[in-house]
Amino acid sequence: LDMGLSTTLNRELARYSVLSAKARDMRNLVRTLELPYWCMAFAIGIAVVGLSGPIAYYWVKADNLSPATVKQALMIMGGVVAFRWPISLYSGGLMGLQKQVLLNGINAFAATLRGVGAVLVLWLISPTIQAFFVWQIFASMVHTTLTAGFLWRSLPKSGQRSHFQKELLLRIWRFAAGMTGISVTAIILTQTDKIVLSKILPLEMFGYYTLATVVANALYYFVGPVFSALFPRFSQLVSVNNQAGLKDLYHKSCQFMSVMILPAAIVVSFFSSEILLLWTGDPVTVSNTHRIVSILIIGTALNGLMNLPYGLQLAHAWTKLTLYTNIIASIVLVPMIYFLATHYGVIGAASGWVILNSGYVLICIQIMHSRLLKGEQWRWYLDDVGVTIL
Repeated sequence: LDMGLSTTLNRELARYSVLSAKARDMRNLVRTLELPYWCMAFAIGIAVVGLSGPIAYYWVKADNLSPATVKQALMIMGGVVAFRWPISLYSGGLMGLQKQVLLNGINAFAATLRGVGAVLVLWLISPTIQAFFVWQIFASMVHTTLTAGFLWRSLPKSGQRSHFQKELLLRIWRFAAGMTGISVTAIILTQTDKIVLSKILPLEMFGYYTLATVVANALYYFVGPVFSALFPRFSQLVSVNNQAGLKDLYHKSCQFMSVMILPAAIVVSFFSSEILLLWTGDPVTVSNTHRIVSILIIGTALNGLMNLPYGLQLAHAWTKLTLYTNIIASIVLVPMIYFLATHYGVIGAASGWVILNSGYVLICIQIMHSRLLKGEQWRWYLDDVGVTIL
């Protein structure tokens, strides 16, 4: 539901930053994309609030919480989502300007405010789920305000007031539409297992699966910063048509990504029970979670390896490959995941994530390098990934 706007802003600001006399366009673009983004934020918040009743009473199977409590929590979550939503847009802008260190400082402060503040609220004011999410609304408002303010301060001065320009939307709509399609299909592919399991499992068992997902997704703490640093640079090199520099940077960054995530993923996969026991200290949680972690983290590692090739595609404004791949994968994998989840439970659902990302690595890399950096796929398989696996 991001509609591709945060990635679009990231790419466009990176491109403009190496072109002359683009300060006015940069500021107008940020102003132009703010309006639809905030509209979507409030639409999502209203939708979550409106659906809180049916979800609480007819979908979530809570054993120890009343439906009224679940409904209240979901309604407050709607407010959290609405105020957090624009952070993605403003963060995309800061990353496009290659202000990652500044953005990290903002995010570190906001995370501390959100986490430590929540502990203090639960301890000193009210130990309830409602109090927790009310604090999240406040923390989200602070986070969004800081990110937006620093983005505007980081943009080059133009001497003119920035304003909404419809023609800017017309110029970027094709790329943004492709990103929207990718986002929608990605939601289907990444959330189908959770949607199915939230319906067929008791809340406790679904909680174990969610915990395993959190552990597996920890790899993105390595993937995200590397992608954030490299994607704007890819876009700049494409803008000035520096193919030699692009190829060199692409392979070095893919090797770096492999070194960052593959050793961690393999260790966690083989020693998931020991790691979970050290972390949680709860043998019951470990017994219900460790096999799921071992499977999910392999799928997440494969997904992480595809991030920089995906960034290369976006730098060339080529969204069709990922969009068409996701559409085909949705047609095939959604019913397969439903079958696996209903017949084999959480293990089956986790296996679907590995199958999906194996297809990306085996098929999409081949297709991509038939058009971009032609013939470089074998170097990617052997040097960028293979050596690290060995």
